[in-house]
Amino acid sequence: MSPITVDRGMINDAVRCRCRTGILVCFLAVAATGCGEDSLRGLFSGYTPHERYERGLREAGLDQTALGSDWVTAASAALDGAVPIAAPYHEESYLDPREAMAAGYRVGLKRGQRITARFDSEPDSSYRVFFDMFVIPTGSSRKPTLLASADSVAREIDYVARRDGDYLVRIQPELLRGGRYSITIVVGPSLAFPVQAHDTTAIRSWYGDPRDGGRRRHEGLDIFAPRWTPVLAAADGVVRSTRPNRLGGNVVWLRDDLGRSLYYAHLQRQNVRRGQRVHAGDTLGFVGNSGNARTTPPHLHFGVYQRGSFDPFPALYQPPSAPVMFVGDTAVIGTVARVNRAKARVRALPTSRAPILTELSLHTPIQVEAGSGGWYRIALPDGTVGFVAASLTEPIDRPIGREMVASGGVLLTGPGPTAVAMDSVAAGQEVPVLGSFGGFLYVKAPNGRAGWLTFN
Repeated sequence: MSPITVDRGMINDAVRCRCRTGILVCFLAVAATGCGEDSLRGLFSGYTPHERYERGLREAGLDQTALGSDWVTAASAALDGAVPIAAPYHEESYLDPREAMAAGYRVGLKRGQRITARFDSEPDSSYRVFFDMFVIPTGSSRKPTLLASADSVAREIDYVARRDGDYLVRIQPELLRGGRYSITIVVGPSLAFPVQAHDTTAIRSWYGDPRDGGRRRHEGLDIFAPRWTPVLAAADGVVRSTRPNRLGGNVVWLRDDLGRSLYYAHLQRQNVRRGQRVHAGDTLGFVGNSGNARTTPPHLHFGVYQRGSFDPFPALYQPPSAPVMFVGDTAVIGTVARVNRAKARVRALPTSRAPILTELSLHTPIQVEAGSGGWYRIALPDGTVGFVAASLTEPIDRPIGREMVASGGVLLTGPGPTAVAMDSVAAGQEVPVLGSFGGFLYVKAPNGRAGWLTFN
């Protein structure tokens, strides 16, 4: 069924109806077996809005149609081909409502970092968008694991990384929905700095440094500050212990709301009691050198534990958080353009310091998928995805020459052996040439369609 002839809400309404019907059938089946609430929770827990929608597609039989099958495939392809980015990142992009599309973004995180991803669509867009986050742990060859899904109205995910890895953000609208959107991804600390008026530049001893001649390692950070400097709660939580010990001297153990145990040692004095509820920024004690630090200048030993210790630095460090906003032409996004200079460089990230993926010949056609800063994210005719400076592009509507098709030609969807024929050009016709790539010409046929030309 052609998307042009289908009411855009009809398919999605049918999917929602099928999904609700499927849930009712499952409910009755569980009730008939005498199973209780726990069984129902086990049956439906973990189903994200995206999964429920896909389940509805299958219940409605739409996964057997070309469009429904493409939608399911696009969801997986967006994760497999997620665009590598460096946070903070802002992008203006486009999802064609005539096609089943999804977009994916990949960013590396360290344990303890907080990632915030925000999706915004055109003001008049009321359709549902599925917004999900996944992780591929460092050194793992497993498939991405789902972590979080945004509310369809808020369209924001806020997540603290529990392991090092590549984190994937996927955006996918309902069938036959789409349009222009923006995404902003920011990475920052999940903990407030634990020493008043100081930051990570005050750290002088690092996680993993050898101790006792290499017999043990340092399971935290040493933050140096004057004696009696306030030591602060790095997160909301509950004080679990203030009992002194031989190594740490006067200490505070704080269990935060994410289940992490924060350890404050060598305090001059504690300022809280066991069982006390505190908020980030509250004073827990004061910098000193108690315990085995009596021969060192005053400092706070700060550690983080959750199934063992891990490096607190990523959870404390504040990287740049203001993304560069797009300054190019939003009208170009979602269209075909071309490069206006020979040896135009395509880079892995939207910065002139990023690795060069390839260099393009003058007038190479490019599919502009998105814009970030002064760059366009593009797809080349051979499938390569990267970034090119917006200043190196131009509209493709003005011909760069004309070509006589002496014996007739076939207009293809792409410049390669897997391309599909979509039109023909009669012998003796002259066509405007808009660009070239890999021995193929990108031309405009007499009927106005643009495509790649091969000769008979």
